[in-house]
This record gives sequence, C-alpha cells and structure tokens, in this order.
Amino acid sequence: MAGKSEAEPVNEQAVANVYGSMRAEINQIYSKITELEMEVSEHSLVINAIQPLDPSRRCYRLIGGVLVERTVKEVLPAVQRNKEGLQEVIARLNEALEKKKKEISDFEAKYKIRIRKADEMKDEGGKKEGTAQGVLVGPAGADE
Repeated sequence: MAGKSEAEPVNEQAVANVYGSMRAEINQIYSKITELEMEVSEHSLVINAIQPLDPSRRCYRLIGGVLVERTVKEVLPAVQRNKEGLQEVIARLNEALEKKKKEISDFEAKYKIRIRKADEMKDEGGKKEGTAQGVLVGPAGADE
C-alpha cells in the first residue's frame, strides 16, 4: 500500500505535466494562426494596392531578404498564390486545433481536471486573508 501512495503524487505530477504541455501546444497553434492571418491581411492589402495598376508598371518585391524589381503582371499572381497557400495552412492549423481541443477535453474528462476561474481564486484568497487579520504589534519597548 505504501508504494502505491508514493506513486500517486508522481502520477498526478505527470498528468499535470502532460496537461500543461497540451495547453502550451494549443497556445502555440493559436499564435501561429494569428500570425498567418496577419500575413494574409497584408497580402490582401498588397493585392488591392497593385491590382488596379498598369500590368507593365515597375514593381518591387522582397524575396528572401532581397529587393527584386519586377512588373505588376509578374508580382500579382505570385502574391495571390502566396495568399492562397497561407489560407490553406490556416485551414489545416484550424483542423489541428479542433483535434487538440477534443483531445484535451477527453484528457480533462478522463483525469477529472477542472480549471479554476479567476473569481474562485480571488474568493479563496479573500478567505485566507480574512483569517489572518486582527493583530497589530508595535515596537518591543513601546509599553515602557
């Protein structure tokens, strides 16, 4: 019996570590999706800016850190392809995010994990603070 009770805290710690890593992975996926959505937005701005221009007009594009001179006719399709590729990646990341969310909810149900809300933590903190109140001690020689 003693061996089993010693294994439980380690097991709980392992469950907490796995849960924490799953939450971190979800946060990474969220941040990557946000980053890529910003890039799609920037691509849309570029497309809207150069679409009405003359196709033979000079246009500059940054490729791998090098500024290259091209024409609008050459750059516009490339920027549109990049935007479509980014949208496909975002769609795949959203699918992966949904799978991870389901996986983490299954994990929470399996191990009966419950997340404390900020309100609950404040209530508990208030109770603890309330029990420690009431005594004010002055300097050691104040009574004399």
